[in-house]
Amino acid sequence: MLPAETIILFMPAAILLALAPGPDNIFVLTQSAMNGRLAGVFVTLGLCTGLLFHTMAVSLGAAAILAGSGAAFTALKLFGAGYLLWLAFKAFRAGRADLAGAPPRASPARLYLRGLVMNAANPKVALFFLAFLPQFADPARGALIMQLMMLGALMVVATILVFGSIALGGGVIGDWLRQRPGAQIWINRAAGVIFVGLALRLLTAQR
Repeated sequence: MLPAETIILFMPAAILLALAPGPDNIFVLTQSAMNGRLAGVFVTLGLCTGLLFHTMAVSLGAAAILAGSGAAFTALKLFGAGYLLWLAFKAFRAGRADLAGAPPRASPARLYLRGLVMNAANPKVALFFLAFLPQFADPARGALIMQLMMLGALMVVATILVFGSIALGGGVIGDWLRQRPGAQIWINRAAGVIFVGLALRLLTAQR
């Protein structure tokens, strides 16, 4: 069980980390602007499921294997970058096709999957969790696996609070832009550029 002082120390750090500009919160913002605030919420839920995946990986030691294997790191990085480039292609194509009407709405399941893949396929998140979570765990308090799982759950709570707020803000921006003639094409093009940028950032990531 985590003591209260550990939780009090951990939560502000987790919230500040979620607030720091990065691929995940930028992804939530663009999806909310393109598809509405509810889309951002489903993407956030997918991202948080990815955080639970990384928490389990750290708890069970899989992240340590990833940290020591260049081939595994590269393979996961290429998969994540490829998925982002696929989303960029779809965004650019939608920008050309949807000038006459409202943008198509992705299903909640697809939005959730986008968030899940975006987070789970980023090896930097696994390595970050491997470095960050154990700092708040203490073998003297009991099983480390349980402590790490609880810390991961707290990280999810902090992420939902921050990314949920970003989703609501991005939805407002998207609603405002969609009231302007031709704005949707610029939303989609901007999102496509952002996806390409995130893919390049992931491709150049080092362990």
